[in-house]
Amino acid sequence: MSDLFVKLHSGSTQIKFESLQVGTDALVVTDSNLSSRLSSYQPIVVPAGEQSKNLQQYGSILDQLSARGAKRKTKLVAVGGGVIGDLVGFAAATYMRGIPLIQVPTTLLAMVDSSVGGKVGIDTHGGKNLVGAFYPAQVVYVDVSWLKTLPQLQWACGMAEVIKYGLIMDAELHESLSTSPMTEMDERRSSEVIRRCIELKKKVVEADEFETTGYRAILNFGHTIGHAIEKLTNYEQYTHGEAIAVGMYVESIIGEKLGLSTPGLAKEVAAILEAHSLPTNSLVLKDVEHIIQLMRGDKKSVRGEISMSLVTQIGEARLVHDIPESLVREVLSAT
Repeated sequence: MSDLFVKLHSGSTQIKFESLQVGTDALVVTDSNLSSRLSSYQPIVVPAGEQSKNLQQYGSILDQLSARGAKRKTKLVAVGGGVIGDLVGFAAATYMRGIPLIQVPTTLLAMVDSSVGGKVGIDTHGGKNLVGAFYPAQVVYVDVSWLKTLPQLQWACGMAEVIKYGLIMDAELHESLSTSPMTEMDERRSSEVIRRCIELKKKVVEADEFETTGYRAILNFGHTIGHAIEKLTNYEQYTHGEAIAVGMYVESIIGEKLGLSTPGLAKEVAAILEAHSLPTNSLVLKDVEHIIQLMRGDKKSVRGEISMSLVTQIGEARLVHDIPESLVREVLSAT
């Protein structure tokens, strides 16, 4: 499969559909779930899970880079899912004011979304990804063989982002997933779908790399509510994909009630999510006041109002500001 290149202000990111190639001038960082498989690289290891995407682990990585003699030309290799990619990417962006970054996504979610586009960062007590940078990898190695041992829960988690791409940008992809759900790893189909999602993200990132026009925000469909769910459950009760799935369903209801989305969208969103073993509801939504408070602090919010990226019709979406709080309360209370 031929390489893709994401054109950026700082150069480009090369997407290589092959296994990792690491030279002697590189340091590998991974999580505790993968460390045994990468022992030959003597990796820096952080605990697995979203809870590690914090200031403490970020500082620990910086200290270990210094202890191992990392210099400005040392390549930092992030091997893992979205958490590792975000955390290690932020370390690469800031160590010595920036060292070369290589991403090696090992989950479906990281392959189709988080490893491409240059957004890196960590969580704070205030919310998810509130501290970060735009720092694209020089190379992303997409090797689908990593997915052969991916737990079913993590597969479904990644499919939430795949489904999102169909809903916001590609009606044909949505139709394919609706008529033939992708509930397990099939190497040929998975490779094709992953490449298509990367092509879609490439289009968005090249058009709005630094989120200045609002176009890149369409990638956050489901994320305004999804991030609030993750925060309220301390990132322990739901995977990222599960939280985003609930967010996509609830936000599609809001879109319909605003008259911005085609009638029946929420029902269609629910059907495709359920076909991929993803949830559409959460008891956390009943904590309306905290959900709304977190939504006001979302990065898409301009003046503390509620903003969401909403699907207008299958294959199209746009960022919407100033969503009435009364409507959000109504939908959350009724869901």
